[in-house]
Amino acid sequence: MKRDFRFLITTLLFALSASFPLFTGQGGAGALHAENYPYRSDFLWITNPNHSDWLYKTGEKATVEVQLYKYGVAVTTDINYEIAPDMLEATSKGSVKMKDGKVNIPIGTRKTPGFLDLKLTANVDGMKTSHHVKVGFDVENIQPFTKMPSDFTQFWQQTVAEARKTPISFTRELAKEYCTDKIDCWLVKVKIDNSHSMYGYLTMPKNVQKGKHPVVLCPPGAGIKTIKEPLRHRYYAEEGMIRFEIEIHGLDPRWSDSDFKAVSSAFGSKENGYLVNNISSREFYYMRHVYAGMVRCIDFLTSLPEWDGVNVAVQGGSQGGALALITAGLDPRVTLCVANHPALTDMAAYSEKGRTGGYPHFNRNPAGILTPQVIKVLEYYDVINFCRQIKCPVRMTWGYNDSTCPPTTSYAAWNVLSCPKEPFVTPINEHWTSETMERQHMEWIKAKLK
Repeated sequence: MKRDFRFLITTLLFALSASFPLFTGQGGAGALHAENYPYRSDFLWITNPNHSDWLYKTGEKATVEVQLYKYGVAVTTDINYEIAPDMLEATSKGSVKMKDGKVNIPIGTRKTPGFLDLKLTANVDGMKTSHHVKVGFDVENIQPFTKMPSDFTQFWQQTVAEARKTPISFTRELAKEYCTDKIDCWLVKVKIDNSHSMYGYLTMPKNVQKGKHPVVLCPPGAGIKTIKEPLRHRYYAEEGMIRFEIEIHGLDPRWSDSDFKAVSSAFGSKENGYLVNNISSREFYYMRHVYAGMVRCIDFLTSLPEWDGVNVAVQGGSQGGALALITAGLDPRVTLCVANHPALTDMAAYSEKGRTGGYPHFNRNPAGILTPQVIKVLEYYDVINFCRQIKCPVRMTWGYNDSTCPPTTSYAAWNVLSCPKEPFVTPINEHWTSETMERQHMEWIKAKLK
């Protein structure tokens, strides 16, 4: 990754994020419409690290130039700041006087690979405003906490074999409201094992032909919710691909929002309580059938007579990015993988002092969930160990300012990938991707088809 390339991306995204309000996460964990510069805000923060790519060597000191504007006019005010390792408690705090909208803040360095987060707040004319910026140190050497169990492969082979004892079956209903003059869309329910099913919207080109089309599986971000925008990625089908955008809980996406909220509330622990369901048991953890279900969804896609018999892609963001990487590691039929800021990555890292862990940030659970038993179970479910198995080409994107799926854990996953891989790093991004970036994912897949 060349520094000038990343600087170009940073500059471009800054310009776009300051001008357009419609950047959204792809069904991401915990952030539906996160923006770096809130739409119609009175304030604009600009943070410029003294390295244009926001990256440093360990021991190298970083400084950030901070600018603040109200209604586009530079302000003179006190800035309160905290400096913290990525996702951890602040190690230093202070206050500086900003004059004419600008001040330089030294944030120091790290002795070990990772990120520092500069958190900023100001009170201007009785209104509070805040911002933050993360910079990385020796990021190519960030290594995961998660260890590989000796029977990892055996466990998952057995899990998939058990699921496949249930013959693949599905129902398919034309979703007329999502059909266009170029594509057709079906609501599909796939039986993934003896106890579970998954719903999804299947889109195909109107002129679909037998044996001619790549298939793309798109797993969802975290939460218990409907598939809100089945046509957001319709360009996959318009470009000749068969795309299957799924949910993972066996819930009909046509349900009302109140129905989904009721089910989500039943799990407890906010919206993603399923991620702690039976977490002390390797065999009965909730996500076991979800991971196996990804393979079963590919069983379904590759059973379609329209599949070209070769190309199988997986693509998703946040929890969906995690499931894309997991599927690529589980299923050798996957030929291409695209993952945005993956969740479920190095989840147990918080159990070691000074370590940054990934979403869903089990260190925040008041029950003290990261017990030795849970840490051992998570080794079988962490993205890190699936990344160690991936052979197909991977395109992965992440932002440094993300505090949902932090850059530390994205690098931990990236650095263990030994397959062909291409990064798309956007430093300023929090937990979102632009429509342009999403379209580029499809173009990357299209260019890589066999």
